[in-house]
Amino acid sequence: MRATVKHLAVMGLVGLVLVQPLAARADDDDDDDHDRARNLYEHGQIRGLSNILDIVRAQAPGDIIAVDLIRKSNKWVYRFQIVATDGRRTIVDVDAGAGVIMRDGEGD
Repeated sequence: MRATVKHLAVMGLVGLVLVQPLAARADDDDDDDHDRARNLYEHGQIRGLSNILDIVRAQAPGDIIAVDLIRKSNKWVYRFQIVATDGRRTIVDVDAGAGVIMRDGEGD
């Protein structure tokens, strides 16, 4: 049962990333954001979120509570907010194109 709930939560996060992938200005059209993320994926500029989730889970265990797709310097970055089992919240940035976790300050 717990695995099913976690699976549903992850699928919900996937939906959030696809619907509102970019930290866009409030006056931007959500359809434009979705189209931009899809185009980036289709043109091979970013990896699919499902692949990235496997990387994050292996390196930073805990509950993923938020995911954003942002532009950081010249890279597209998946930004994950994770709550560890001890209750600490951490931010994990993953290079969306290369599929690797970025070190603190990398890409600034």
